[in-house]
Amino acid sequence: MPVRNAPLRPLIKALSLSSTSPPLLTSPPTTSLSFRRLFSQTPLRNADFTHAVIGGGVVGLAIAQSLARNHPSSSTLLLERHGAIGTETSSRNSEVIHAGIYYGANSLKTALCLRGKELLYSLCAKHDIPHRRTGKWIVAQNDLQLAALEQIHSFCKNELHVPIEWVSLETAREREPAVRAETGILESPTTGIIDSHALMLTLLGLFEEAGGTLALSSDVKAITPLGNKGSSGWELVVSDPTGETSTITTETLVNAAGLGAVEINNLIVPQDQHKTLYYAKGNYFSYPAPQPKVSTLIYPAPEPGHGGLGTHLTMDLAGRIKFGPDVEWVDSPDDLAVNQSRLGQTIKEVKKYLPGLDETQLVPDYAGIRPKLGRASAVAHGKGFVDFWIEREEGWEGWVNLLGIESPGLTSCLAIGERVGKLLYGR
Repeated sequence: MPVRNAPLRPLIKALSLSSTSPPLLTSPPTTSLSFRRLFSQTPLRNADFTHAVIGGGVVGLAIAQSLARNHPSSSTLLLERHGAIGTETSSRNSEVIHAGIYYGANSLKTALCLRGKELLYSLCAKHDIPHRRTGKWIVAQNDLQLAALEQIHSFCKNELHVPIEWVSLETAREREPAVRAETGILESPTTGIIDSHALMLTLLGLFEEAGGTLALSSDVKAITPLGNKGSSGWELVVSDPTGETSTITTETLVNAAGLGAVEINNLIVPQDQHKTLYYAKGNYFSYPAPQPKVSTLIYPAPEPGHGGLGTHLTMDLAGRIKFGPDVEWVDSPDDLAVNQSRLGQTIKEVKKYLPGLDETQLVPDYAGIRPKLGRASAVAHGKGFVDFWIEREEGWEGWVNLLGIESPGLTSCLAIGERVGKLLYGR
């Protein structure tokens, strides 16, 4: 993925010597009179940046471009530890634009997914980002699963007011004759698919057009709050691939590091407040065979206590079908090889709703890791549901912390950018 990389050490040296570096935001910008600062009114006057966003995945990109565009008198640095943007969870997922129907009325996941879906479709239309509203079927094979669909239908109709409709089994046989649903089908017409790489390149372009600075291959090794818990800004020690380090200062800090977010969190808080991240690996298998042919995304009914939404059928914009992700708990975020021993279970799960599957045609495709704050359910009615954590950390100045940003993080990314801006500046 071609991007422009600002080498960090020359950049910081230039900032320290230049008298024409971007001005720091020390009062509300004239173009955004409705904003007020919610971080220190007496910041470190010679800070290198107003905002430092850690993590160059789709969420970090969305946050960084939002801050840079909405606060043009500020300076924003985006730090990414890898040599390219979006190489972790952002590029190893189902690329689905979710409808926001699973997560509970009062959850951040629901609020941000609903708002994010609206913003994302608008951005796609404005910037010609490849996408398609495919719709999604959620299929039930028994009475217990049908009860789960009835719960989703009631929730969408009575609380969320999100489009959702029953599909009769007769209509289903006409539209998708290869799909089995023994007891019921719900259709989500606003679900879609997107080219996540094109989305990230668009966000990067918007960020750079607004004057933002991207620093690739920049791994944050140490963070020191200045003053009283960040009241005078933040100092970051950043390492490049050779091990050479640079020190930068920033007025505000946003931790959007995804799989590395808990590690960043633990660099700041006392040891007794350290958190643990759990890695839910999802294996994907592609299906190049021409039959059975399906043109709608197919999801099994959600199961309480399951760490994902089930092994579902999705497709890319070329129509290539893939199945996944499953849930495999692993010890390392670097465990990205497809576990071929999971193929048998994948076939078993897929054949429940696609009985005509030619299992000899399934081939390992890719795997991704979901950063989870617990081994918990992915849906709100499951046991131990864990919501997004996106907050200005209490007791600290100018620090917004994002933890457990998994699905529906891609769909929610633009809304997450809005939320971070509100947490820092209010309205």
